[in-house]
Amino acid sequence: MQLKSVWTTINGLAMHARVSTASASAPAMPIVLVHGLGVSGRYLLPTAERLAPFHPVYVPDLPGFGKSAWPPRTLNIPQLADALAAWMQQSQLSGTCLLGNSLGCQFIVDLALRYPNLIARAVLVGPTLDPQARSVLGQIGRGVLDLFGEPPAFWPLLTWDYLRAGPIRTIITLHYAVQDPVAEKLCQVRVPTLVVRGSRDPIAPQRWVEEMVRRLPDGQLLTLPGATHVANYTAPDRLATAVRAFLKSGNTPNSLSFSH
Repeated sequence: MQLKSVWTTINGLAMHARVSTASASAPAMPIVLVHGLGVSGRYLLPTAERLAPFHPVYVPDLPGFGKSAWPPRTLNIPQLADALAAWMQQSQLSGTCLLGNSLGCQFIVDLALRYPNLIARAVLVGPTLDPQARSVLGQIGRGVLDLFGEPPAFWPLLTWDYLRAGPIRTIITLHYAVQDPVAEKLCQVRVPTLVVRGSRDPIAPQRWVEEMVRRLPDGQLLTLPGATHVANYTAPDRLATAVRAFLKSGNTPNSLSFSH
C-alpha cells in the first residue's frame, strides 16, 4: 500500500511525513514509525507498507533529516522528541504505537517519559545505545561493521539520506545520542514495550537488549533470526507480523524466536 506525502508546520519548520490512514480493518491503533541517525523515514517503508492495510500508519522525517526543513541548529535528543510530540499533537495523534529503529528508539523512550498521553505501546527495533559502546568512535565502529552486513540495496538509500542530512549534523546528533542516559530512563517507560533485535545486529548486541527488557516495567524481547540492525528493511514481513500480534494481544507469534 502506497503512503502519501503530507507536510505540517511545526515551530515554524516544515515537517514531511508519509501517511496512510486507510485501514481495511476495524478502527485500529495508529502506528508512528521513527527513523534513526542521519536517515529519513524511507527505509522504514517496507514495514510501514505491510502494516498499512491493518493500521493507520505515519512515517515522519524529523527536523533536519529527509525532506523536513533544517532547524537553525542541530537538535539534541529531547528536542527531537519534542518535535515528534508536537507533530503528533498537530496531527491529532494520541494513544499510539511508536515503532523506532536504532536512534529512533531513544526519541521514543524520551517521549514516553514526558508525553505519556501520546503513546500506548512501544516497539524498539535495534535500539541504541549500548552502555559498553557509549562513545562516538564506538558507535561509528559498530556502524561500519553493520554496514557490511546490510544488503547492497540499502547502501544507496543510506548514502543519499546521509548526504542530505550532512556529516556535521549527523556527527553532532550522534554526540547527543551518546550523552543521552537512555538506560536510566527505561524504568520510567510505563507502556508495554517490545524490544526487537536482528540476530546479526552488531549495534544492539544480545546482552544490551536483554538488559533493556530487565529495566523496562513491561518489556518483551523478540529475536529475528538472520535479520540485521535495520530489521524494518531486511525482515519487514516478520517484523510487521510480530508488531500486529503485539498490538492485538501483547504477545509475539510462537513461530518467532522469543525470550524474556
